[in-house]
Amino acid sequence: MQAFYDLPAPAKLNLFLHITGRRADGYHLLQSVFMLIDWADSMDVMLRSDGMISREDSQPSGGHAAAVAEVLPGDDLCVRAARALQTASSCKHGAHIRLRKQIPIQAGMGGGSSDAATCLLALNRLWGLHLPLSTLEQLGLQLGADVPFFLRGSHAWVEGVGESITPIVLPAAQFVVLKPQSGLPTHAIFAHPALKRDSAHAIISGFAADPYGFGHNDLQPIAELINSQVPQALLALSAQGLRPRMTGSGSAVFAKLSGDENFNTAPENEFEGWQQKVCSNLSAHPLRGWAV
Repeated sequence: MQAFYDLPAPAKLNLFLHITGRRADGYHLLQSVFMLIDWADSMDVMLRSDGMISREDSQPSGGHAAAVAEVLPGDDLCVRAARALQTASSCKHGAHIRLRKQIPIQAGMGGGSSDAATCLLALNRLWGLHLPLSTLEQLGLQLGADVPFFLRGSHAWVEGVGESITPIVLPAAQFVVLKPQSGLPTHAIFAHPALKRDSAHAIISGFAADPYGFGHNDLQPIAELINSQVPQALLALSAQGLRPRMTGSGSAVFAKLSGDENFNTAPENEFEGWQQKVCSNLSAHPLRGWAV
């Protein structure tokens, strides 16, 4: 096998997100449920025999991808994932990565982390490394706290700084996701002095009694303070009889659809430049089982 094509990198939604404390090193302790949805990037990964790692972006145009090569920043997560795997395995092969971005950036949907996870899974196979999932997770955690979740490939109850992952099953459902034009940098939310950092510890059984109505997002009040488009997005969905909340560190918000709503799937003119999509949750990551 010299290449893999159209590999999916799905987004996630945080059904709730509680900050329960802060470690001495500054990292925040959290509890959350991460849910995989069918809003996804896709990736082609091709073998290079010269040991080099290269990448290009393909932007969709009229339903087709038009490849646009670009020089990538050194901290690009796909490139960093490939180089980390190359170094850890002493692999002499290289790779060319073509990424078609669909997941909004600075949305709280984990797009970059999902891309990194898909890249690790693909290159582990493409290079014939056969590294176990546990090794890939160790590499992934160095890249970002959400990467191990995407490598595991199932909905999960997540604790700690993101490293404690318990797979869970969620009932099938649809959600509307609304991403304002402006995003939110994660560090600005977590560094804010008004952030609540002492939510009570929750238990899985409490969540299971009401999976789509449980808890809250401790980051949402801060996001509403520093980005006026977040409360606008919440209000837009509330006005349609929905119960929205923000995912992750935002700025995307979402709400569960019951199927009975007369839902307007097109954003109003005042939200020009915003992204809106009706999504379904996945039963599992399409690449689950690529590493064991």
